[in-house]
Amino acid sequence: MASEVSAPPPYFNINPDQALAELGAPADTGQFAAIAGACARGRADLAGRGLDESGRKSLRLFSTWEITRYLIPVAAAHFRRVLRQNPGLPQGRSETEGGAKWFTLDEVLRLRAHFAAEGSRAKEYRPYRPEGLPAKLVAVANFKGGVGKTSTAAHLAMSAALDGYRVLVVDLDSQGSMTSIFGGRVEDEWQTVFPLLARHYAGHLQAENRARQARGEDPVALDDTLSEALSVTAQDLIQPTHWPNIDLIGAQLNLYWAEFQIPVWRMQGRSWKLWDALTAMFAADGVLDEYDLIFLDTPPALGYLTINGLAAADILLVPLGASFLEFDSTGRFFDMLHSTFSSIEQAENMAARALGRDELNFEWDAVRAVITRYDSAQQAELAALMQAYLGGTLSPHRQDFTALIGQAGEQVSGIYEADYRDFNRETYVRGREAFDATYAAFKRLLVGIWRRDEIAAQDGGAAGGPGRAEARQGS
Repeated sequence: MASEVSAPPPYFNINPDQALAELGAPADTGQFAAIAGACARGRADLAGRGLDESGRKSLRLFSTWEITRYLIPVAAAHFRRVLRQNPGLPQGRSETEGGAKWFTLDEVLRLRAHFAAEGSRAKEYRPYRPEGLPAKLVAVANFKGGVGKTSTAAHLAMSAALDGYRVLVVDLDSQGSMTSIFGGRVEDEWQTVFPLLARHYAGHLQAENRARQARGEDPVALDDTLSEALSVTAQDLIQPTHWPNIDLIGAQLNLYWAEFQIPVWRMQGRSWKLWDALTAMFAADGVLDEYDLIFLDTPPALGYLTINGLAAADILLVPLGASFLEFDSTGRFFDMLHSTFSSIEQAENMAARALGRDELNFEWDAVRAVITRYDSAQQAELAALMQAYLGGTLSPHRQDFTALIGQAGEQVSGIYEADYRDFNRETYVRGREAFDATYAAFKRLLVGIWRRDEIAAQDGGAAGGPGRAEARQGS
């Protein structure tokens, strides 16, 4: 039998002259600008496909089938009967005579409020939320890119909004991916969290100046940046999104400047507690009372913005894939978290003990790793191994990757923004199940934490959980 003749590998016999002809001219810095411009035009084109006539993103409508299956726990027939009996309630709109009724999410929220007031007390029309407790801050972080960090944060925010919570999304990543998902418009760093960080440092410097003057020393002048930041509040930065109960503090490339400016401030003010900046400003501006949940999307690096997000957080979620490299990288991420925050504690507490003050102890309500983009056919064994090593730190829920997730990502939107009529119904239901289950696991965590805080408050303990900066001050 004659032996088969196969073609050589493609890296053999490359002709140098042909390779040279294909090469093109050497690149200079101007080419970076040209590439960036091309990407910007492409991004505008892709993002623009989801915009309405006014040039902004709009949220799709929700059908009676979807509302009664996913949003309000009533039978479709009862839902329609209640609408007939209450003509003052939103009645929806039909695309055809006698066709299905469709509602905006704002109308769904009004309908949910009606059912909560008039419906069965045995059903949960509104999600659990103890009175008098501040919002919970949720940081989604990992310094390895491509693990589904922004996607997870965005879909949890959307899930919570559909569930009826008031949500604020804070984009701490200068790449601005979360800002793009929610259609935010950010002109420069003064529309990001940067002025809040600057304002916190300016307040510290003012306090230091008062102490200097009391000692008869000259005060340190505030530069223009710090002086301007003193007049900026969180409400100046918060912008509405196309979701009626999701607001946004966005990000853009200039936010990265904070990574260079913060260490300069820290050198000038050694006693400035930079890690408290975000929490302190949110608390001072009443943001923690205006929302139920605040999601912080952090950069894929352990820089100063990430440290601020992690220090502010009550709950830390760490997405990762079921692969050796991502497991290994995530372990190193946790090692860096330990080194960073323990070194802050040690430095602060050395001075605290000398002065007889309370010591600083960072604490989080919960820390969970979450497997994303999961393929049960290929990754079950490794996922089980990861679970064995991480135990309760790794959520037992795995977020499956489905066709719906991939297609939604191509449209610069979340799966909850996708119209199920654009998909096979089974594909839509299966795609929703993946993120519904992720949200259910998160909500179980959230409800348990809030219940713990509620009991502590009733027993006379500190309300608000250990995520508050001041609650971390312990003996």
